[in-house]
Amino acid sequence: MLDQYDPRNLEIAWDELAVAAVALAITIAIALVIHWIAFRLLRRFVRISETTADDELLLRIKLPLRWLAVAIAVGIVAHSNSLVAAVWDAAARFVVPGIIGWLALSAVRGFAAALELRTEETVDHIAARSRKTRIAIFSRTASFVIVIITIALILIGIPGVREIGVTMMASAGLLALAVGAAAQPALKSLISGLQMALTEPIRIGDMVVIDGHTGRVEEIRMSYVLVRIWDERLVIVPTSRFLEQTFENWSRTSEKLTGPIFLHLDPITDIAPIRAEFERWAAANPLWDKRTATAQVTDAHPESVELRLTVSAHTIGDLWNLRCQLREHILAWLRENMPDALIRRRLEVEAANERAET
Repeated sequence: MLDQYDPRNLEIAWDELAVAAVALAITIAIALVIHWIAFRLLRRFVRISETTADDELLLRIKLPLRWLAVAIAVGIVAHSNSLVAAVWDAAARFVVPGIIGWLALSAVRGFAAALELRTEETVDHIAARSRKTRIAIFSRTASFVIVIITIALILIGIPGVREIGVTMMASAGLLALAVGAAAQPALKSLISGLQMALTEPIRIGDMVVIDGHTGRVEEIRMSYVLVRIWDERLVIVPTSRFLEQTFENWSRTSEKLTGPIFLHLDPITDIAPIRAEFERWAAANPLWDKRTATAQVTDAHPESVELRLTVSAHTIGDLWNLRCQLREHILAWLRENMPDALIRRRLEVEAANERAET
């Protein structure tokens, strides 16, 4: 073995390694300079535009494009240097799909962020919420597909995994059934998310009532929807529930709503003064949008009558506050001006004693 050792072979190997390192350093440096110059020029073009959406897209793809430039530089050196080629051929099957998948994922998220920025400039809030919902769902769907494809390409590059896949193809029928059964929840969520984007039963920002919970739709994902209720808790609802079960959407086309309050009064109550006071108070309240203000007796019983006071407001929040203020005002007004209208179920001992004495 000692006779076969030749110091000149070691010197040649070190020389080849040094040449490969220098070639890599120079090529990568040139690629990074080209990347820097290209993005400097792109930034100048982007600054000319009035919107900031272009800046968001450029910022997202800058880093993956830099690594793609480095990978291209290494690939160029590998074509002319066998030492670099030996390493690059083994690494490229993992690195290239990973970088391309990263770039595609960054581009999708950049486009989504840019479109959301442009959507915020829209005056029509209903159209903006609709567009924002579609952007969120489609971007998540595209991201999911990109990640799956990238992982598949990387796994195919592993020789052992490829051989296992070829072996398992012999039992393709059983494999298809197993994969189909395992992927059924994911496919159902994917289809539900796409159907949610196309049909739009809910949008980000909508006020909904589902399973007894009332709140704003804060986020729509492929498998679930986040609903923020009044006490700031988050309710997580499966996406399929909005497609398979009945729910209420209070702001589907507009925030303008009409809401009632109910008063249970004594049957002898004169309704006209209450109606006049209600209309006067509603006209003076800035939360009322002047669309609806009606007072109607909606039910009658031997011991009480039901008076419904209906008001309307521009937004759901204004309507809630308006109803609370109306309820408080009318009760106070009745106590001061028409106390006999309030139902009392008390034992009047003094009046009973007087009747007994007579």
